[in-house]
Amino acid sequence: MHIAIHASSDLPIYRQILRQIEEAILQGRLAPGEKLRSHRELAEQLVVAPLTVKKAYDELESLGYIETQRGRGTFVSAEPPGRTPLEQRERLKAAATTFLDLSRQAGLGLEDAVSILRQAHTEQIEKVEP
Repeated sequence: MHIAIHASSDLPIYRQILRQIEEAILQGRLAPGEKLRSHRELAEQLVVAPLTVKKAYDELESLGYIETQRGRGTFVSAEPPGRTPLEQRERLKAAATTFLDLSRQAGLGLEDAVSILRQAHTEQIEKVEP
């Protein structure tokens, strides 16, 4: 599995790792029972501190996505938590609320906030489509 770290992102590196592994599990790119690289191996590959990867792994484990088996390694949970459409919608709503709160604190109106979302969407598409 390939993980891309963006140093210029506002998202902390451990969160970038966490989200990419979580999405890979939810999308089936990482199968239940599949072994993950050790946090040291992944840290070496990504050129980040091992504790950064460990923090992402610890949070993924607490969320039920992965499990560590002493002496064997870290694996995708046999039954990783799924997200129902309602859970996905609630998660998006919470993120939208946070975004709108930040926009309001910055003195921006709804139209400016929507413009920022459109710009981010365009940039995201450009990263995916070379």
